[in-house]
Amino acid sequence: MRCDATRRRERMAPDMDEFWVFGYGSLMWNPGFPYVEKSEAHVFGYRRSLCVRSHVHRGTPERPGLVLGLDRGGSCRGVAFRVSGEDRPDVLDYLRERELVTHVYKERLLPVLLGDGRRVEAVGYVVDRGHLQYAGALDVAEAADIVRLAAGKSGPNYAYVINTVAHLREMGIRDHWLEGVGRLVGEA
Repeated sequence: MRCDATRRRERMAPDMDEFWVFGYGSLMWNPGFPYVEKSEAHVFGYRRSLCVRSHVHRGTPERPGLVLGLDRGGSCRGVAFRVSGEDRPDVLDYLRERELVTHVYKERLLPVLLGDGRRVEAVGYVVDRGHLQYAGALDVAEAADIVRLAAGKSGPNYAYVINTVAHLREMGIRDHWLEGVGRLVGEA
């Protein structure tokens, strides 16, 4: 009898010749899994957003912080990783353990435009707008007010935002909304 993890792996892209993973946050510079190709990537219909309340790593239940989610609307530049077929089961298990801890994200196959013009489908993790941790659409000032005051076991929330902005810039990715939050919390 097959285990639940095996059934989930078979449901996710069972007939794909290539297996790709889309990263929009820390996954871009810290994937944590082996890959055979890395490419700039663009997803349409979703945007990078500080829309997930963090109760542990960047906040507490009393004063939640904000971390990134891939939310509906707009587009998002990130990185896609092609994973070998033999590594696919282990990579999916790793990603699910990393991304689906509280189920605030939903695993999806996303159409991705690679930097060289190829179009592929990639596994990505999209925020669940019905989840209690979903913070909704915040403006720059609202997000900065939350980020400025929150801290969790992985450190202050503002450090997470400033570090993310710095990594994105190093990769040549501009995210004006996130940069605006970074500017406001950096002034505190």
